[in-house]
Amino acid sequence: MNRTIELVKTIYEIKQLETFEEPQIALAGRSNVGKSSLVNRLAGRKQLAKISSKPGKTRSLNYYKVNPDGYFLVDLPGYGYAKCSKTERDKWAKLIERYITTAEQLKAVVVLLDSRIPPQKIDLELTSYLRSMGIPVIPVLTKADKPKQRDLAKLQGQWKDILQHDRLPLAFSSKTGRGEEKLWDILGEYAR
Repeated sequence: MNRTIELVKTIYEIKQLETFEEPQIALAGRSNVGKSSLVNRLAGRKQLAKISSKPGKTRSLNYYKVNPDGYFLVDLPGYGYAKCSKTERDKWAKLIERYITTAEQLKAVVVLLDSRIPPQKIDLELTSYLRSMGIPVIPVLTKADKPKQRDLAKLQGQWKDILQHDRLPLAFSSKTGRGEEKLWDILGEYAR
C-alpha cells in the first residue's frame, strides 16, 4: 500500500488540545529511543520528524495523519531526559497525562524500548500506568540492528513476560527497515 504521513497539528500546551474523530495511536518512549527516526522511516522521509544528537528534541504532541488509512500517529515528548528544567518536564508530563486520559479515540500506545538495554524503571512505570488505564500497549524494541540476536531475543522474552503479552515485542530498526511492514500491520489492527 502506498501510504503517506503528514504533520497535521503540533500542540505545546493543554489548552491547545482538541478532539479528533479519527483513531489515534500514540508513540511514547524515553528520550533518545528513536521515536523521530521511527516516524521518518514509516514516512519514507528523513526530515518529517526532527532528529537531534541531543535527546529531548520532541517537546510537543505531534499529530501525524496516515493516509489513506485515516488514523493519527501522535508522537509524545520523550521522557526521562534531565537536561531541561523541572518546570519544563512537569509541563510535558501534565500535557501527556491530559492527552492520554482525555483522547477518546486513543486506541493504543506504541511504547518504544531501546533494544540495547535491560528493562528500565521508567519504562516499567509507563507500561504499568497504561495497562492500569486499560490502554493497549504495543511494545517495540528500537535499534534492533545494534545488539547481538541472542541478546535481542532474551530482551524480547523479558518484555513479553513483564507485559504478559501473547506475542513477542516487535524488533524494529529505522536504519535497516527491520520490522517496518509488521509494525504497519499492527498499527492497522489497532486503528480499526
